[in-house]
Amino acid sequence: MTTVIIIRYSEIYLKGKNRGFFERLLEENISKALKGIKCERVKQSGRYLLDGYDEEDSEEILFRLGRVFGIHDMSVAEKVPSDMDEILRASLNVCEEEGSFKVLCQRADKSFSLNSMEICAEIGGKILEARPNLTVDIHEPDFYVNIDVRENGTSLVFKDRVKGPGGMPVGTAGKGLLLLSGGIDSPVAGHMIAKRGMKVDGMHFHSYPYTNLQAKEKVITLAKKLSPYTSGMTLYIVKVTKIQEEIHKKCNGDYMVTLLRRFMVRIAEIVSQKDGAQCIITGESLGQVASQTIEGMTSTGSATTLPILRPLVGFDKEEIIERAKAIDTFSTSIEPFEDCCTVFLPKHPVIHPRLSDILKEEAKLDVAALVEEAVADIEVLSL
Repeated sequence: MTTVIIIRYSEIYLKGKNRGFFERLLEENISKALKGIKCERVKQSGRYLLDGYDEEDSEEILFRLGRVFGIHDMSVAEKVPSDMDEILRASLNVCEEEGSFKVLCQRADKSFSLNSMEICAEIGGKILEARPNLTVDIHEPDFYVNIDVRENGTSLVFKDRVKGPGGMPVGTAGKGLLLLSGGIDSPVAGHMIAKRGMKVDGMHFHSYPYTNLQAKEKVITLAKKLSPYTSGMTLYIVKVTKIQEEIHKKCNGDYMVTLLRRFMVRIAEIVSQKDGAQCIITGESLGQVASQTIEGMTSTGSATTLPILRPLVGFDKEEIIERAKAIDTFSTSIEPFEDCCTVFLPKHPVIHPRLSDILKEEAKLDVAALVEEAVADIEVLSL
């Protein structure tokens, strides 16, 4: 009897002739997630088996796989020869001592002497004989005994299914550059878009010395929390102090936020061309703050030729907070270190900016030189 971990696909099973592309990337992401843990991965129809690992690593393996998009669920199973006595022994191992149960069986090996219903009936009866404190409940049991008779002469017996993150394997839907602030929203946006298979790198803007180094470290921590979901992440750190000083000195301060965001997407586009990213991702939610009106978003978007993805655009704050807690970024995001958007913040920012007015203000600046200076001084971290 050997303990193994079953990994089941999510949406990949729906793919046709190009399924191999999705499977290959999922395998690569699983290998990255399990780096440093000794184990063997065996591919089966619609699933993988992890074998040959130390049982003390089981919880760590499940924890890491819980951040690999493309995985539907996982089970720790007993692998035994396809023999009824062996299957019964394994079934008793996974059983509770009391409560109600139901036996479920899949029989991929059609040459096995009993069919699925017969296996369920025989194993269920013998479990009752061995465990008098158990009862059968086929509608709402306390736990299940799952039996999977495979084609290779072995059977897998398990009790629980640990829910995976779902989604598509990262890398199957191109690459995007996430504008990662120290707030609650942008890490959630990055997580959501990675779940759809997009490889995500990050870009953070800071205004040292107006913002302190703790604000920068906070964002690095957020990026580290995101990187297991994104199969690694490159984080670009950009200083925009000079840009903000120039806007503050030469432009109408009420346009500060919109003007700054236009610089951000310009810088992101230049880095994306080198990084291979095909879009910019933001944590904007419609109407959440003054700059996130449709006019504000339109004014920002017109400064770049890249598409801007806003996965949170229709979410309210409570929904975003709930997701942030689920991915363990919320507690870091609410640490009291301000980001660059709070520097020179106007008392009355323009809520519905007209692009013509934005362009008039922007004409007061040497946009190309400011962008070039910021890009030349980018710090790059590989997480």
